Amino acid sequence: MNEHAFACPYCGELISMLLDLSAGGQAYIEDCEVCCRPIQISFGVEDAELAWFQADSQAT
Repeated sequence: MNEHAFACPYCGELISMLLDLSAGGQAYIEDCEVCCRPIQISFGVEDAELAWFQADSQAT
């Protein structure tokens, strides 16, 4: 597991989450712990390390 912090694309609050890098890259929706709006989380893994991370507002 890898802890990663980022700002919510809606409210700007700093959010910290654990990423499971053993499964490779992933994409999923996670609600902000502060404003409860849906965040599109996606990340890539190379050589068992976090290669890139993106947190975007969910398109409606």
